[in-house]
Amino acid sequence: MRWRGERESDNVEDRRGIPAGGVVVGGGIGTLVIVLVAVLLGADPRQILQQLANNPPAAGRQAPGQGPGAPPPDPAEEERAQFVRVVLADTEDVWDDLFREVGRTYEKPKLVLFRDQVQSACGFASAAVGPFYCPGDSKVYLDLGFFEELKRRFRAPGDFAQAYVVAHEIGHHVQNLLGTSGKVDALRRRLTQEEANALSVRLELQADFYAGVWAHHAHKTKNILERGDVESALRAATAIGDDTLQMEARGRVAPDTFTHGTSEQRVRWFRKGLETGDLRQGDTFNTDRL
Repeated sequence: MRWRGERESDNVEDRRGIPAGGVVVGGGIGTLVIVLVAVLLGADPRQILQQLANNPPAAGRQAPGQGPGAPPPDPAEEERAQFVRVVLADTEDVWDDLFREVGRTYEKPKLVLFRDQVQSACGFASAAVGPFYCPGDSKVYLDLGFFEELKRRFRAPGDFAQAYVVAHEIGHHVQNLLGTSGKVDALRRRLTQEEANALSVRLELQADFYAGVWAHHAHKTKNILERGDVESALRAATAIGDDTLQMEARGRVAPDTFTHGTSEQRVRWFRKGLETGDLRQGDTFNTDRL
């Protein structure tokens, strides 16, 4: 993916090394994988956030990068942070234009970089929940360690696979601005768990579609895509499909517990956004074929 030398967004809050709520938690990538898989198997991420808020880890370990003798910044991690700022800037440019075309103003979200844990308007969050968007403060939260997990465990290396992750979360911000998220949340409170899960799938697939829309317009205006980029994003979408994760975790799938969609669905909706760039084709809530 071509990104070097491009504009970097100013809407990034770098909280790496800053204790969240006065404590710093370990856990690392292994814990991230376990809980991320649990969420994708059907757990409500808001419940996990609340549990973490009610049961914060014990204090005592100093925040990474803080205090005397702290190690210097990792050049590889700093490069990933720069990459995220570039991708965020590009989503700002694309969604600015798309909102303007329909007579609306795009309100730029903040993206928070953190390590291990963070406090958001949605509660106290561990890196274990993976990247997430909080509608309460209109911020995307990202521990850069997730990119290594995407490469190593999910076998989806490459810059564009990482950009897809960021663009998906920005897709949730777009849903929030358009009022989609609020309507879905209101409906879910009146539904059974199975019905609420099905609604969540439609919300997530639309965010995948919006990620593809961003990529379509970014490539059209800046020629960002190189050979193999699309395949790397599709590998990422495939790897984090509910059916793939469930089969890997327990050798069977339970469609009633899906909250993000199957691998095939996630690939198809991302590809549809990428190929068309047309917001009108992303209504995942009024279609019989997901």
